[in-house]
Amino acid sequence: MPNIKSAKKRVKIIEKKTLRNNMIKSEYKTAIKKFEEAVANKNIDEAKVLLSEATKKIDQACTKGVIVKNTAARKKSNLSKKLNAAMA
Repeated sequence: MPNIKSAKKRVKIIEKKTLRNNMIKSEYKTAIKKFEEAVANKNIDEAKVLLSEATKKIDQACTKGVIVKNTAARKKSNLSKKLNAAMA
């Protein structure tokens, strides 16, 4: 445990940021799982809606700095590929 006041404050701040990051990460992972479930069940119309929702959550995570820009782009690309494959 830190003894210096500023170090104690940093520990508190890091805990808050970690909780926030985990919340955001959980949201976009849940959105991806819902989309993949819809694709697996061949619900194309529902999958299209869930794709836009998942893309939005991924973009929000990228904006907040939870994931890197290229990671976000890769995840969105993979989701689009899955939808296109399901439609074909």
